[in-house]
Amino acid sequence: MENNKIHILVVDDDDRIRNLLKDYLSENKYIVSTAENAEQAKLKIGYLKFDLIILDVMMPGKTGYELTQELKKEIKIPIILLTAKGEVENRIKGLEIGADDYIGKPFEPKELLLRIKNIIRNNYKINTDSKYSIGTAQVDLNKMIIKFNGKIKKINNTEKKVLIEMISTPGKTFTREEIGKISGISQERSIDVMITRLRQKLELNPKNPKYLQTIRGSGYVLWIE
Repeated sequence: MENNKIHILVVDDDDRIRNLLKDYLSENKYIVSTAENAEQAKLKIGYLKFDLIILDVMMPGKTGYELTQELKKEIKIPIILLTAKGEVENRIKGLEIGADDYIGKPFEPKELLLRIKNIIRNNYKINTDSKYSIGTAQVDLNKMIIKFNGKIKKINNTEKKVLIEMISTPGKTFTREEIGKISGISQERSIDVMITRLRQKLELNPKNPKYLQTIRGSGYVLWIE
């Protein structure tokens, strides 16, 4: 999932930290909203969709722990808690009630960025037991088949690895080098042949593909409607 499609809610009663985080995450191409307290956060969660929440533990009124417990009962959303340095017991408590990660104050913004990326990557990892639609083609990664145009076509392990990455991040352009690392194929010509085979299994007109397209000078991209 691309950063510019990820919406993060920062909840902290400290104006300075809240604004610093908003500026820093916005510079890194995330969509950022903020809230000063738990009540304001719940209002925004009620009418906006968020992909991750960064939540301060010690706030006036409802604490970060209490809000975490409430949210985890209602919606599935990753939460990173901001805790005071050295409060090991409090950090453990946060994880026990459902928080996905925690980071102690003061913290390095780059460390927070890494934690965000790890959570987003894990949260949006596709389920290989599920079926996915690419146009009218039905991709079954578990059975390693594609149902298209009344026919069932098999995919091999190499094609499966590439499809997993591309379906996970539709709209992302993959260079031949990236596809080579994913698939274990070193020769550019062999990568092109593999993409051609996939198009024959996915596209109505493989020579003029609608979904698995070539980005001239860059690589390949998968579009999913």
